Amino acid sequence: MRRFRRCTRISILSLLSISVLTPIFLLSFRLKNLNSDVSRDFVEDLSILKHRIEAQANSAVKLEEVEGLKEPTLVVYRDGEHSSTVSSGTTYGGEEKNQQNLSEKKVSSSREKEKSRPKGVQHSQGVQSHSQRPLDEKVKEMKDQVIRAKVYLSFAPPGSNSHFVKEIKLRIKELERAMGDVTKDSRLSRRATQKMKAMDSTLLKASRMYPDCSAMVKTLRAMMYNTEEQLRSQRHQTSFLVQLAARTAPKGLHCLSMRLTTEYFALQPEERELPNQHKLQNPDFYHFAVFSDNVLACSVVVNSAVSTARDPERIVFHIVTDSVNLPAMTMWFLMNPPGKATIQIQSIDGFEWLPTKYNENLQKQKGLDPRYTSALNHLRFYLPDIFPSLDKIVFLDHDVVVQKDLTRLWDINTKGKVNGAVETCREGEPSFRRMDMFINFTDPLVEKSFDANTCTWAFGMNIFDLQKWRKRNLTALYHNYLELGSQRQLLKAGSLPIGWTTFYKHTHALDKRWHLLGLGHNSGVAQTEIEQAAVIHYDGVMKPWLDIGIQKYKPYWTKHVSYEHPYLQQCNLHE
Repeated sequence: MRRFRRCTRISILSLLSISVLTPIFLLSFRLKNLNSDVSRDFVEDLSILKHRIEAQANSAVKLEEVEGLKEPTLVVYRDGEHSSTVSSGTTYGGEEKNQQNLSEKKVSSSREKEKSRPKGVQHSQGVQSHSQRPLDEKVKEMKDQVIRAKVYLSFAPPGSNSHFVKEIKLRIKELERAMGDVTKDSRLSRRATQKMKAMDSTLLKASRMYPDCSAMVKTLRAMMYNTEEQLRSQRHQTSFLVQLAARTAPKGLHCLSMRLTTEYFALQPEERELPNQHKLQNPDFYHFAVFSDNVLACSVVVNSAVSTARDPERIVFHIVTDSVNLPAMTMWFLMNPPGKATIQIQSIDGFEWLPTKYNENLQKQKGLDPRYTSALNHLRFYLPDIFPSLDKIVFLDHDVVVQKDLTRLWDINTKGKVNGAVETCREGEPSFRRMDMFINFTDPLVEKSFDANTCTWAFGMNIFDLQKWRKRNLTALYHNYLELGSQRQLLKAGSLPIGWTTFYKHTHALDKRWHLLGLGHNSGVAQTEIEQAAVIHYDGVMKPWLDIGIQKYKPYWTKHVSYEHPYLQQCNLHE
């Protein structure tokens, strides 16, 4: 008897694992196709599901130790106005009918008691019973039945065409067809419930034909191992494909750039000049900087900032791109001027003063994403050199949307600091970062120079005091850390960790409502936080102009795109 209980315990644990891992594998297979609902939190979801498996398994074992191994109890489900009684396990002989009748009597008596109680009591108890009942139990049970049936089918001799084999194959086919792609109990039909009962009878027959549970355990373990291996492979492949999609420019954006470039070179030299260029060096205006090679992304940043400004005629946008995209960027703003604001377009290749060792040091960081070694990504550390006549400037990444007037940033007292930024050191938030996540504190120089507990901050919406920057010569400090990083592994790739070291103790914390992160990787950002934020940031690989972008956040970005523009329509760029 003990051997039977131990064997059954292992079977229960295996069934719990298989029942949860199978839908995970199906989910990972769908993510392989890179639809718009793919999420970067895939790995975290897997971890959560793993804990659920362990919790279910432990609860099953504890229940057995306390009460002994008993027949599963009857569960009554309610679908709409009718109720259907489905056994969560198998019973024998007339005992099944007795338990069913007893359960139905309990349900009917409980309904009569509910009617006699006050309405307030009825409602509270109804809510409690609904919250206690696990969601979608029928769907889970149907999937478990299919798995068990396939295991029993594997016990039959190869090529067998007996009555039992035909019956169990028919039951599997019927149940899978009745279940379809349904994920909620409320969407199941009466026919599905009937098929569950038929499958239950077939499984009962199978358990009598194959009473030895060691074979069942062995098969379930093999299925679980194969599923985990396939899941691991799908997870790696999904991650690779998402990263690849993030690095590749969509065909529509490439088409747009080519059309704009063609139109630009068709203009006369005097027609290529943007208006109001006399405002570019005036320190009394509100100056913004964006470094990007993405025409459409830059247009969204500019349009959203200008549309929310209280004084748009005093706004000046400085866009720096590369020589390849300079004509397209210029042509776009010639055709689509941002109201009363002023636009300047420059090429990074025109900055002859840029150090020659700059690109060499970046390329020494082996095996990095090309986005991290891009000159445009690190150009932000040369802001005082690019704009020598300006006192303050707001830097914006090209994957942000401005929702509120940013000119109020010039009124903030940064208390003598160079950089004003939103902090990211609050544990429990999706934007949480620690210094030691990106900086190697095992290096003696790093351990001596920095405190690992120092609060981190975000790039993407920063206000810089260029006067204090020049006075403290922080660009030279950036060069020192860049050179050290090329000699030994001090920092991870990207401008964020080197920004933390360059502006260490030179950063003033802004109110977190100025800059909201996570829309490019976290699908759980609250709508209230989005509406309150001055700037929302699609940081991460799921950009709003990509197919893999998080669908529910795209409208905040797409409302600033003129999709009726003929070039966008010709290049098949749409919402």
